[in-house]
Amino acid sequence: MKQTFAKNLKALRKDRNLSQGKLAEAVGVSQQCISEWENAKIEPTLSYLWKLADFFGVSIDVLCGRKEW
Repeated sequence: MKQTFAKNLKALRKDRNLSQGKLAEAVGVSQQCISEWENAKIEPTLSYLWKLADFFGVSIDVLCGRKEW
């Protein structure tokens, strides 16, 4: 899941022309945290997966690569 999530998060963010900083503000984390998620250094908690899914209007399955958006 780690690499797929990182790739999908970055693609969703770029598709919406968002900076890491703007996404970080929207979900309540630091820009560094977004960077570490996108580089597969760390994974978000379930509560942040929900926030990201809600923000992008996709399911957690899409974020984690089980389905395409």
